[in-house]
Amino acid sequence: MEWMSPVDSSFLHVENDTTPMHIGAVSIFEGPPPPFEELRAMVAGKLGLVPRYRQKVRSVPLAVGAPVWIDDPHFSLDYHLRHTAIPAPGSEEQLRHMASRVFSQHLDRDKPLWELWAVEGLDGGRWALLSKVHHCMVDGVAATDLMSVMFSDATVEANPGAWTREWSPAPEPTGPEVLVRTLARRASPAGQLESLRRVLAAPRETLRSLAEMARALVAASSSMRPVASSSLTGPIGPHRRWSWAQASLSDVKAVRSELGGTVNDVVLTLITNGFRELLDARGEDVEEDRVVRTMVPVSVRRKGERGVYNNRVSAVFAGLPVGLDDPVRRLQRIRAEMDGIKESKQAVAGDVLTSMSGFAPPLLLALGSRLVTLSPRLNMHTATTNVPGPQQPVQTLGRRMLESYPFVPVVGSIRIVVAIFSYDGNLFFGVTGDYDGAPDIDTLTAGIARGTDELLALAAPAPRKVRRSAGRARRKAASPPAASARSAS
Repeated sequence: MEWMSPVDSSFLHVENDTTPMHIGAVSIFEGPPPPFEELRAMVAGKLGLVPRYRQKVRSVPLAVGAPVWIDDPHFSLDYHLRHTAIPAPGSEEQLRHMASRVFSQHLDRDKPLWELWAVEGLDGGRWALLSKVHHCMVDGVAATDLMSVMFSDATVEANPGAWTREWSPAPEPTGPEVLVRTLARRASPAGQLESLRRVLAAPRETLRSLAEMARALVAASSSMRPVASSSLTGPIGPHRRWSWAQASLSDVKAVRSELGGTVNDVVLTLITNGFRELLDARGEDVEEDRVVRTMVPVSVRRKGERGVYNNRVSAVFAGLPVGLDDPVRRLQRIRAEMDGIKESKQAVAGDVLTSMSGFAPPLLLALGSRLVTLSPRLNMHTATTNVPGPQQPVQTLGRRMLESYPFVPVVGSIRIVVAIFSYDGNLFFGVTGDYDGAPDIDTLTAGIARGTDELLALAAPAPRKVRRSAGRARRKAASPPAASARSAS
């Protein structure tokens, strides 16, 4: 039996009938698709490397402690591993629609919180893997580690025949046993004494951390004000839309080299253009001083924590200057703001406050997490998460992974969120929207593609290079008919 951290359990508490809290991805592979039994054997052979995939969640009676992970005595791989196909002609639009429906469905709380779908029928002989895993299990960076385990042939070679070894689950504890063990754990002074020992062993480091936390709290206070009313926020329903776009990492680095900033600054500038085009298409006034405030999750995972599958994430808040019509000015504004955020150490404050939540009674933590989702207006319009992935090709059963588009959930009153995953020299954008509140998210992804072309043209105005990049971006963005007509005029 293993207890969840406060952050992990908060993702469970936030979940409700209209807000499933899983993350995921659609990864497209070169063909031909492997026989399903081979895929099943591969996944079975890796379950021993990710024990959480055979564990389920149990609540503690009377909510006196965080939920616990226990072995599922009825675990069945055939429930979690699914096999489907999309009809001819097998377009990427059909794949996105199918994925939207699957991502809209909650994971079964009575079973291990993950699913993996093998999808055949893509044009060009390609196939895909659609993955879903609850956010209480992993954050984006840990999910990348899991992908390297589940999707890489190297782990099969390192564990030949592992899937044939029988797994024996630990006996499932009763409700009273879970309660007694949780109360005994809470009463134990061992954890408190260990924390005190660390503080006394490094008083100078402790004082420095407290000073940084104070500075960060002051810096972050201005970003906690409620945002202005916008079509980007409001009530959400139980269904989702999902769109994607793609950009070359080398193109983004070329823009960074010529115009300044970081790769992340350039990526936020591309997303800013997407939101500007979306708001403009909705008929909203986009005045020069208008911004879209986004939460940017920041991994605070240490180097030695690779392979630890839990949540180690903080957050900062940034304003996307959608009111500026000059792409270079947008990049400069974002660069200045992100530099200021780094100086203020907002992420440090977020991590410290997250750690402090461990001292709150679990019942109050659960109620507080739910109140966040019930708030009619949060202090942000959207969220943007950028997760680094492997920069070398990944293979599954001898088939190379070509593309991988991330999915993250919308929550509370936020109707649109953006995720970016970098892999093998490319950036893959996945945009999730509420089905009724954001029916036009393809306009946003088309705007990201056009924003790439605009910045690249300004950074390297060689016609040949711009034309090649523009063609690639247009092929990989989900462009709505109206947006396509505008760009052609």
